[in-house]
Amino acid sequence: MGEFELIRRFFDRPVRRSPLGVGDDCALLAPQPGMQLAVSSDMLVEGRHFLSTVDPRRLGHKALAVNLSDLAACGARPLAFSLSLALPHADPHWLAPFAEGLFALAEAHDCELVGGDTTRGPLCIAITVYGEVPAGQALLRSGARAGDDLWVSGTLGDARLALEIFRGRAQATAEVFVAARARMEQPEPRVSLGQALRGVATSAIDVSDGLLGDLAHVLDRSGVGASVDAPSAAGLLAAARAGYTAPAPQILELVLAGGDDYELAFTAPPAARQSVEEAGARTGTPVTRIGRVEAEPGLRVLDANGGLVPRSFAGFDHFA
Repeated sequence: MGEFELIRRFFDRPVRRSPLGVGDDCALLAPQPGMQLAVSSDMLVEGRHFLSTVDPRRLGHKALAVNLSDLAACGARPLAFSLSLALPHADPHWLAPFAEGLFALAEAHDCELVGGDTTRGPLCIAITVYGEVPAGQALLRSGARAGDDLWVSGTLGDARLALEIFRGRAQATAEVFVAARARMEQPEPRVSLGQALRGVATSAIDVSDGLLGDLAHVLDRSGVGASVDAPSAAGLLAAARAGYTAPAPQILELVLAGGDDYELAFTAPPAARQSVEEAGARTGTPVTRIGRVEAEPGLRVLDANGGLVPRSFAGFDHFA
């Protein structure tokens, strides 16, 4: 099977938002009047971002999900995406389920494939996603203010737990492992919540490299600091609610530095607490208040008595 047969067979679909479809040198996109384009790119490399044993359906889902998560953090509505795919060989038994997983999520968010590229090489998936947001209403990393509450959507740490189980560094029941593995391999982007938080949240970021590491980006761009309540954060590990037990420092490590969660961390004024909770309820997304933004620079983790937790939690860094 050649390159163009591969594209025609697995990725050529009708397109509404670009008049050229996927058959020209460029896609042509135009946001609606009064809207701004939101654009993000992410790359998944075998052995770095996913294991070779992953189900290709789940990999297709995740490849798009990590990009939609960036749109969610901006409060944007998905429009379209392009896909660049390096493959060691054109295997239809791998490509068919990969495309199924990819397009199932794309259709769920009305996000069309409008172009891309294919080549032979080590397995690597690169996606650029396009969304739109009302002009001036995008959620940014730079809007956090001292006194704001610090919130997180969903749960954190379960994807990292699955990775630790794969590595042989942690043990859990089969039920816990299956659920944690699903969180690692098939995350759900919080697109609806991101849009519901426009005009409510003062800043937002998606949690991809670990909560504290990603929060540090918000604090740096906003020129503020923050405190995180360790007990509130520890309660975000879904596996613990399902019977997984580990020492408290290990639970905190999973939650605060785990990565691959693709939840939203965001800030909002205390006066907006009801609005935040309503946004979570309206979109079917749990939201948890885990700390506060402070004028003093730095990021502090506090125990139940308000004392500093005496250790650091490093987020993921590709080149560290």
